[in-house]
Amino acid sequence: MNTIPQATSPEELKDWIDTGTDVVVLDVRSAAEFESLHIKGSYNVPLPLLAEHTEELASKLDTKVVLVCQSGVRATEAKTHLAAVGFGNAHVLSGGVPAYKQAGGGTVEGSKRWDLERQVRMAAGSLVVAGLVGGKFLSPQLRTVAGAIGAGLTFSAATNTCAMGKALAKMPWNKTGNEPTRASVLAQLPAKKS
Repeated sequence: MNTIPQATSPEELKDWIDTGTDVVVLDVRSAAEFESLHIKGSYNVPLPLLAEHTEELASKLDTKVVLVCQSGVRATEAKTHLAAVGFGNAHVLSGGVPAYKQAGGGTVEGSKRWDLERQVRMAAGSLVVAGLVGGKFLSPQLRTVAGAIGAGLTFSAATNTCAMGKALAKMPWNKTGNEPTRASVLAQLPAKKS
C-alpha cells in the first residue's frame, strides 16, 4: 500500500473544477470549520466519520477524489484510510482550503471561527505559559505541564497526528447544528456512474 500522498495543487484542482473534470472534493475538517470556509461544491465528511465508515464511503466513490482540510494532515490520514480499503484514486490538496482560496478557486464563506490548528497553537501555548508561570510563583512541580505539552507536540510532529486537535474538535464551540452523520453523508454523495 502506498501511503505517500498523491498531491494536487490548488491550481490543478481549480482547473479540474472549471473544465468539468469528473472529481469529488471531500472536506475532512470538522463541520464548524467547513461552515466557516469551504470549496464550492465540496462535501463535508469529517475525518472521524470517514475513518469509522471508510469501506462504505469508498464503495460510493468511482471517480477521482480530492481530499481537503486546513493544511493536508487530516487529508493525508483520510487518504491512508481509503487506500487501506482499496480506493487508490484519492489526491490530497496541497495547502488545504486556504491555498485553494488564495489561488482564486470558488469558496463559500460562513460564520468566522478559528480553525482547529490555530486553536491547538493557542491551547498548547497557553498551557506552557501557565505551567511556567505557575512553576515560578506557585509550585515548581507545575513546570511539568510545560514539559508534558512539549513532549505531546514532539510526539504529534513525529507521528503526524494531533490528539489535542481531536479533543478540541469535540468542544461545543466546534460543533454546528448540521453535524454530518453517516446517513447524511451517504445521501449527499453523487451517485456512481453506470
